[in-house]
Amino acid sequence: MICQPNKRQMPESPADLAKRLSLPFTNLHLLIRALTHRSYVNEHSDALEDNERLEFLGDAVLDFVVGAWLYNHFPEMTEGELTRLRSALVRTEQLAENARHLDLGRGLRLGRGEVNGGGYDRPALLCATFEAVIGALYLEAGVSAVERFVIPLLEDARERIYLGLNLFDPKSRLQEWAQGQKLGSPKYLILKESGPEHSKSFEVEVQVDGRAYGQGSGYSKQVAAQMAAQTALEYLGLI
Repeated sequence: MICQPNKRQMPESPADLAKRLSLPFTNLHLLIRALTHRSYVNEHSDALEDNERLEFLGDAVLDFVVGAWLYNHFPEMTEGELTRLRSALVRTEQLAENARHLDLGRGLRLGRGEVNGGGYDRPALLCATFEAVIGALYLEAGVSAVERFVIPLLEDARERIYLGLNLFDPKSRLQEWAQGQKLGSPKYLILKESGPEHSKSFEVEVQVDGRAYGQGSGYSKQVAAQMAAQTALEYLGLI
């Protein structure tokens, strides 16, 4: 669960949020606007603009950044596969999950109706906020800053997306190789588990016939295991 502001708890300030997420904002008014929902503007006469225009811009910037990242990292993929993967990475549910992972809800400025309706954890609202923050970051520091912010999230999500789209399964490919070499099935060992319950991180090592071939990390055991298998495949020269 994300931390949700309520009547007894003030939202995180834009300055604190920027510091926590290492966002290079000098113009905090941009970030304030990105975190301001129209329901807040309707109830506060001092709030001049909501985040909908920044959401529009962020959506376009995300499409470009994600598309360029996929093009450069997956030369073996067809246009259709790239399109499917990009769509999965920028869909509402995935962007809302990014917002939850970053705990953007702590900084949201919502009207009372949205607060009472569970707006801090509503996927469409979180997705829009994430896109608005991307739009604000682009205006503040350019596309390179957006890439530094977004690419770690893409790296974390890609194995889970692969599995859902059935485009790539490193564990299955590694098992096929191991069995072809008559080495038995790979074994996945959890090396480390860290972080709070709502945002744990796992480090996994994959061994074949008692020998370590790769390590991986992720925000679930499954993702970490897939990353370890991919590292092993890269070590073996199979991808």
